[in-house]
Amino acid sequence: MDATYVFSVRFRLSPDAPVSVEPATFETTLRRPADSPGEDGWLFFRDNLWRGDVNDPAHARERVEDALDVSVEAVEYRRFDMDEEYYDALKAAIAEDLETFKSDSVSEVLTKYFGSSVEVES
Repeated sequence: MDATYVFSVRFRLSPDAPVSVEPATFETTLRRPADSPGEDGWLFFRDNLWRGDVNDPAHARERVEDALDVSVEAVEYRRFDMDEEYYDALKAAIAEDLETFKSDSVSEVLTKYFGSSVEVES
């Protein structure tokens, strides 16, 4: 079972004088492994995403700055990549506790948090 959150990150290098860099701003792709449904941390999407966007950009920048040790200008959620086994387990875990998500269906939960950015590999 495999799943990964994918983000675009724009960061800036701010070297100490007298050195300089050009360009000073870079973009990269950050991948965060997803916890298995039902395990601690599996609700990362609920706590950090909304309609396919990062729900608290300042918090996301702080977390990525801590992880990368650079000044982060922007973090954008791109997609949630997963295999079919993970997708099935995710849907089952959501279905078991729809009340947590204040939703009536699994598809409503997926749309609410991921927008259209779920990609399932077969």
